[in-house]
Amino acid sequence: QVQLVESGGGLVQPGDSLTLSCEASGAGLDWYAVAWFRQAPGKQREAVSCIGTSAGDTYYADSVKGRFTVYRDNAKNTVNLQMNRLNPEDTATYYCAADADIYCSDYRGNGDDFASRGQGTQVTVSS
Repeated sequence: QVQLVESGGGLVQPGDSLTLSCEASGAGLDWYAVAWFRQAPGKQREAVSCIGTSAGDTYYADSVKGRFTVYRDNAKNTVNLQMNRLNPEDTATYYCAADADIYCSDYRGNGDDFASRGQGTQVTVSS
């Protein structure tokens, strides 16, 4: 089973950018669909983005389309989430999850069915 560790979170101002990284050990991430979820205090966990193993198999929540980009760095065995034009509504703990049998374009869950999940990294957007 793949182990995941997120990094790259922090405190930024509205309009800034951050790149989150999900680093894997124990297996190559290129065999897995990898999703990013976030959970803000008092809110349910929501899927933000997902990248599958097939070309073109990606998902973005409507709230981040055009601002966030998910991509693989197979040389580093990571999946990264480039987040631009951040706003206070993006404040949350961000988690990555991996599963070999998820098809991202069809996925609408909260991540509980992913086989592996990381511990999360905090993103705070505030002026």
